[in-house]
Amino acid sequence: MILIFDEGTIGDVSAQALAPPAPRWIDRPARLPLLCLALAVLLGVSIVTAIASGGADVSLSQTVHYLTQAITGGTIARDEVSSYQIIWQVRTPRVLLAALVGAALSATGAVIQAMVRNVLADPFLLGVSSGASVGAVSVTLAAVGMSSLGMGALASTLGVFFVTGGAFLGALGASALVWAASWQRDSGVTPVRLVLTGVVLAAGFQAIMSVLIYLVPDTESTSTVLFWSMGSFGAAAWALLPVVTVFVALGLVVYRRHASTLDVLSLGDETAASLGVDATAARRTLFVVLSLTTGAVTAVSGCIGFVGLVVPHIVRMLVGATHARVLAVAPLVGAILMVWVDLIARTLVAPRELPLSAITALIGVPVFIVLLRRRGHILGGHR
Repeated sequence: MILIFDEGTIGDVSAQALAPPAPRWIDRPARLPLLCLALAVLLGVSIVTAIASGGADVSLSQTVHYLTQAITGGTIARDEVSSYQIIWQVRTPRVLLAALVGAALSATGAVIQAMVRNVLADPFLLGVSSGASVGAVSVTLAAVGMSSLGMGALASTLGVFFVTGGAFLGALGASALVWAASWQRDSGVTPVRLVLTGVVLAAGFQAIMSVLIYLVPDTESTSTVLFWSMGSFGAAAWALLPVVTVFVALGLVVYRRHASTLDVLSLGDETAASLGVDATAARRTLFVVLSLTTGAVTAVSGCIGFVGLVVPHIVRMLVGATHARVLAVAPLVGAILMVWVDLIARTLVAPRELPLSAITALIGVPVFIVLLRRRGHILGGHR
């Protein structure tokens, strides 16, 4: 837990420390919808640009034509089938998945920072990503065992769904274990205990994953799992999008409905109790939803750092600390960021692909340092 020093006292991070006051230019009621509209337009432009960009030479006008024909059920020329397949079957689901993951991680980051009252919290603080990694490696080992037993065809058919399902179950199992280990009958689950338990169990899950990777006899499978653990949208497919969309939409809706509760939780449990808010019950509901959401996106994209940590701070600088505002803007900003990060990952050293976490770290570290220098009191410094 980050501590602040204020007039000789030491305490948890306050709501004011979570974010600076809202800038004046956003105070007018009409400004926030305009900002969201501008970001939505920018997101649409980013998506189309990312779909048009890649190793295969497909112009922007051709891309728009293929997308229009696919959506409206039109026809294309026979000699354009290969380009159409690249645009519609390969790039479009990947870019849409990137937008969904970015939106989910950014909103979840804002929620968990308020829920545990820690400005350094992100969606993976509670061991969700480590649990997902253990699940992914476990099913990879199972696939190798199935191949040795003559069931390689079945494992190959299940393919990406096998790994995705294992990662999702691993994430949920890790979340349940963290909550159970943090619970005490007299006080329920406190933010400090939840964070410490998550950090410790995450280290344990990482150790288990390392042992499992060492035991995988197939070098190619090991490389696949390691690359997945650093973040990749290479497994994107139309069949995965509906499931991920449901979990992300569920998370965003629940987060928005609890926006005022998050404002109260950021003030501390005693203040929440005085205002009639059951902090433990609210934290339990949010924990279940954020575990489902984070588990779903981690299962299809691997572990992507810094998005859920940095984006909420940037958004609070733009629109203020009120979570109704933050949760309206953060998903859009995160989606835009993730679309461009994925574009860089697959084009910078094409035909090879960079892990997403490497790029988000290269972007997030300097941004976080700038935030630390400009807003030091937010991150635990002196006022």
